Amino acid sequence: MRNLGKKTNLVLRELVETLHKYSRENKAEIWSTVAEELLKPSSKRRAVNVSKINRYTNPGDWVIVPGKVLGAGNLDHSVVVAALSFSKTALDKIQRAGGRAISILELLRENPKGSNVKIMG
Repeated sequence: MRNLGKKTNLVLRELVETLHKYSRENKAEIWSTVAEELLKPSSKRRAVNVSKINRYTNPGDWVIVPGKVLGAGNLDHSVVVAALSFSKTALDKIQRAGGRAISILELLRENPKGSNVKIMG
């Protein structure tokens, strides 16, 4: 088991442990990288605006944000975005563009090997 430091959020601790497990089982380094990002203090976690997702993705891409997705900007194509949390505006914009906003656990279940997933932040 990894050193989870002083993380008291049990859901976050479980998520980090699950990410490390998937990383080992599927030989997918991406999950270990995401787990380490989530262990950072909440003030240092990534926050990504919808405009950045729009700029660096193509239709149909898979994106993971080890932090929060914010609603500034526009999204003009469909993408699957997994994140620790979403602002209400970001959720609306992703869905209006025909994309999906899912949890990191859902992404793990749908794509256990982490193939073609971009980490943004």
